[in-house]
Formats: sequence, C-alpha cells, structure tokens
Amino acid sequence: MTAPEYWVDLHRAGQRLGGGFLLNRTFVLTALHCLRGLALEDQVDIELCDGERVEGRICRQDEKADLALVEISADQRVGLPVPAADRARDGGRWRGPYRPTTTDVHLSGLVSGTAHHLCVGGATIEALQLTADQHLGDYSGYSGGPVEGVPDDRAGMPTMLGILIEQTPDRADPTRAANVLIAATIGEAMSRFDQFDVGHLIDVVRPPRSRQRKEPTAPARYADAEKLLLQFDDWADRGLIDPVSAAEMKAEAVRRLIDRELGGGDV
Repeated sequence: MTAPEYWVDLHRAGQRLGGGFLLNRTFVLTALHCLRGLALEDQVDIELCDGERVEGRICRQDEKADLALVEISADQRVGLPVPAADRARDGGRWRGPYRPTTTDVHLSGLVSGTAHHLCVGGATIEALQLTADQHLGDYSGYSGGPVEGVPDDRAGMPTMLGILIEQTPDRADPTRAANVLIAATIGEAMSRFDQFDVGHLIDVVRPPRSRQRKEPTAPARYADAEKLLLQFDDWADRGLIDPVSAAEMKAEAVRRLIDRELGGGDV
C-alpha cells in the first residue's frame, strides 16, 4: 500500500454515502453533505481503499462550512500511511486520488488560487479554487475527497492540500457545473474542530475541577506540557511543520503524559 491510498468510502445500512479521507489514524474528514442528514453520534461504516471496513461515528459537524469529522472506533485504529499536508501553490498541479467508482476518472488540474470563500452554509473559509482538466458537468460524487499537490519531481511524494466541498455552476447552463471546483484547505478544516485545538488537549491533560480545588498546585504539573502543545501550533503557523503533523504530535504528547500519570512510563 502506498502513501496516497488514504481515501475512504463512507456507508450506512449498505448505502454508499460519499467519500472522505484519513486526516490521521483516528479521524476521517468528509464533506458534511455527503452524510445526507445523519446526526452526531450516528454510526457509519468506513471502507478503506483496500476494501477493509472499520466502524466509525460522526463526532463533529460544521454545517456552515460543510465539513464533518468521523472518529474511527477505538479498537479499530488503522495503520495506513497518511501523507503530509501542505499549502497550495497558485498555478501548481493538483489531483484527486479518490473517485466514486472504479469506472470514474481521476480528477486533476491547476490550482487557480487561494482566497476566502463564502460557503453555501454561510461560513467564510480559506479555500482553493481548482480548475479541472475533466469537463464532467457533475462533480458531486467527488465531494469529500482529498486534493493532492502533484510534486514537480515525479519521485517526490504527494501532499494533502484540501478537501473538495463545492462545484461552481456553469454560467451558460446552470443545470451543469463548470470545471471549477472549491476545496477547503487542510489548515481551515483542522481549525474547525476542537480535537486538534491546543485548548482541548490541555483540558484533556488537566485534572477535573474537583481535583483542582483539592490540589491547588496541580495545574503547575502540566505547565511544560502546555508549552509544548502551544509550541507545536507555533511551528505550524510559521510553516515549519504541516497542520496534520502538528495535530499528530500534540495527540502523541498527550497520550504519553496520560500514560505517565497512570504509571505507564515517562514522557
């Protein structure tokens, strides 16, 4: 299995819902409209690119930005490789590794630009405008799929740039879509969910409030951990690491701290 094979198909009661992809080994990112009205905590089946299926639950929804997060069941974490995230280059090549069926074409094209985009749901997000080489007239089946940057060096590995969420109507024929697609950037998508937020992770490592009252000095025990989590975000903001890697490192740091608190080892 190669690094790009991180896309998934989402199913419910035997019906295919749409595409998505592994943001890390715990969460799948998809377009909310692919879930067709399912609610938080609803269960979905996640079909990996090799045909294996794992269970998941819808844990977060952002209706305004048309994004959703599906958490893979704790006893079914996947070990598939996930490529690094990156920022798109205007005029750079992109491709979509996900396609609705094996008979559909893979999308590809040029990155027209990065700008603030007003979503149908009302949110203004950082988005990529993508020109597709393929004139299909209907790109809806590709929603939720990842957008990859194509390396200039063919030996280089692709990077995640965004997630497909919208298609632009053709001005001459509104019943068809133009070959211009909209994708939320990876950085935008991750900023929408508190699972990747420093504040959320700090709350995880801090003791409950009742314990804080009994142990006034408890928060000081986690000062170094808080600094480390904030440092990861600072590195991501400065472009030294990509947002997905920052989230992975923060989650790993929290896991090790919890292991230490439970007597499982040192940080």
